[in-house]
Amino acid sequence: MQRRLRPVELDFAESAPLRLVFSADLAAPPAAVYRSLAVELGSTPAWFTAVTAATPTDGGAGRTIRLRGGIEFRETILASDPAARYAYRIDRTNAPGLTALLEEWLLSPAADGTRVRWTMAVDGNGPCRLALRLARPGVGKSFRDAMRNLDRRLTPARHPSPGTGR
Repeated sequence: MQRRLRPVELDFAESAPLRLVFSADLAAPPAAVYRSLAVELGSTPAWFTAVTAATPTDGGAGRTIRLRGGIEFRETILASDPAARYAYRIDRTNAPGLTALLEEWLLSPAADGTRVRWTMAVDGNGPCRLALRLARPGVGKSFRDAMRNLDRRLTPARHPSPGTGR
């Protein structure tokens, strides 16, 4: 059963009691990365394997995300700037212990592509925050794998398939 979370705004990305922050460099240009994050939502499970389904809601103002293990998020998009930022808060979820959650994706041009910084800003009860702190290495690996998959999807010439001899 889904519960309503506390509505937070963009400043929560910096003020949350728990912040998990991860970065990666991609060869793909910022516009292509943004398009995959914010526009081509249905393709998310193809590169972010923790996600099983991603659908826009409310005429594109929100999203519904389903994760492996049965967790579901109903989200509201708070920032959508193709040149720099994509952020959303979770309004409803069936994840236990959460009281507030915001995710922010910052995109910046890098010498050979895009620097991606993903922040999960979280508030929850003590056991929830402890579980997320303990899960930090796994969440980080999931992010790095997703960014590697996304980069391969967006820049296939730079990532030849094994056995192609290129």
